[in-house]
Amino acid sequence: MNKVVTFGEVMLRLATPDHQRFGQSDALSATYGGGEANVAVSLANYGIPVSFVTRLPKNDIAQACINELRSFGVSTEDIVFGGERMGIYFLETGAVSRASKVIYDRAYSSVSQIEPGMLDWDKVLEGATWFHWTGITPAISQGAAEVCQEGIKAANTKGITVSCDLNYRKNLWKYGKTAGEVMPLLVEGCDLILGNEEDAEKALGIKPEGVDVSSGHVEAGAYKSVSEQIMKKFPRCKKVITTLRGSISADHNSWSGVLWDGKQLFEAPAYQITHIVDRVGGGDSFMGGLIYGLLTYKDDDQSALNFAVAASCLKHTIYGDYNRMSVQEVEKLMKGDASGRVSR
Repeated sequence: MNKVVTFGEVMLRLATPDHQRFGQSDALSATYGGGEANVAVSLANYGIPVSFVTRLPKNDIAQACINELRSFGVSTEDIVFGGERMGIYFLETGAVSRASKVIYDRAYSSVSQIEPGMLDWDKVLEGATWFHWTGITPAISQGAAEVCQEGIKAANTKGITVSCDLNYRKNLWKYGKTAGEVMPLLVEGCDLILGNEEDAEKALGIKPEGVDVSSGHVEAGAYKSVSEQIMKKFPRCKKVITTLRGSISADHNSWSGVLWDGKQLFEAPAYQITHIVDRVGGGDSFMGGLIYGLLTYKDDDQSALNFAVAASCLKHTIYGDYNRMSVQEVEKLMKGDASGRVSR
């Protein structure tokens, strides 16, 4: 049985209701989320054994988060405790031409103060076949970057597949190092890399050619050169995947993805998501779907990519960070049923 381990920060999410602005709302909706935790929840919903690893404080808010992760079937037994607080992020959901806005409050969070040696990676990775991390984690602090490196090296030693979502977040790199200084060393140990054109440029120094995303229309073929450059710079990498989001407005996006295996560029069907409920976690739902697809549709990268795109398309209809879809629901959309008719 395949087992996946994800490592990163899970946060308390406080969001304004009904597309209200921060200065307008007198209430905030509290949920939880974070890149690697979101991936773990998706995989658990698909029946894949998965463990989420982080560092949390010993308090009721953190315990409520752990309880919720367990309710999805995510293992939390390797979470370590220490520090004083969970990270928080505030979300103002945009509408039409007004973009959504995120404000982070995660300085001095428990996981940002993690240090090498705090996680027993031999124990954490016992029985695992896949290890996943994102570029958000090494952006938090030097310690988080070093512990992430520990995990990658341990996974490499054990022959475990390592995947990374580059996930460049300019507002997080504040501890004195840039993404370009930190990320390449970590990415060297990855077998599979997910990222868009900005991620490739800011995190890896690979500048895309002939790509214009400002128009709301993205040509999939333009990403082939980026993928080729990534594989040349990081020879361990076997697959490069790019999500293709065209932002027509805050409520209407086009959505697809491409996968380059070094020889062939696979392209998924494109979806028009015209009434977005919540796009936060969309990339994570893609990654969760992709890992499931690659583990399940053996040697069928096209089906794996199609599953990932369909899964993340459906995530845009769900409030909160987590994608609460089943395999059957995703495969129904994969087969072309986008009617939204009541299932009786």
